[in-house]
Amino acid sequence: MKLLVLGATGGIGIEIVRQALDRRHAVTALVRSPEALRPFAKRMAVVQGNLLDSHELARVMTGQDAVLSAFGPRMPISKDDAHLLRDFGAALVGAMKQAGLRRGLVVSTAFLFKDALIPPAYLFGRLFFSGVVADATEMEAILRASGLDLTIVRPPQLTDKAHTGRFRLRQGHLPFGGFSIARADVADFMVRAAEDGTYLRVVVGVCA
Repeated sequence: MKLLVLGATGGIGIEIVRQALDRRHAVTALVRSPEALRPFAKRMAVVQGNLLDSHELARVMTGQDAVLSAFGPRMPISKDDAHLLRDFGAALVGAMKQAGLRRGLVVSTAFLFKDALIPPAYLFGRLFFSGVVADATEMEAILRASGLDLTIVRPPQLTDKAHTGRFRLRQGHLPFGGFSIARADVADFMVRAAEDGTYLRVVVGVCA
């Protein structure tokens, strides 16, 4: 498959790149700073550009089979990034429609699972990360209203543990006791779901 990776220099993004290449996909990344992808440069296409510009996104999306996004704000979030996810969601949807690309997987946050009790994800998010909750909520609303074949991936706390290939999934909910997951395993789910064409137009909770 031809896969476009956004947020490719972050923890999940680099793992998406690594695993997609290992699975012999043709990978392209649109990034602001390509230095972090130098180890993969001979095996993929790296395009420097602005992920918030829908026209730039559309140009690099042309001819791709799917887009996998691990894009998100750095913590702590600055005032300038208060609406970063909302703006990214709008740019992504606009670009996909321009490019005629329907399939995408986008990382969001488990803080949006209002029915999660163990862990109390939504309560914790509202108390300590209210800005993230508000911004991710707006992004997801844009994605869901797009009519595109998007999968919203909501992981809980992310870790740098080794890739296991073992994780739990639940459509529309966070699996019980889903406190954390390795970034590499989030990437694993996303690459496999892109390959299989599964979980179209749904929210998926993924955890260890």
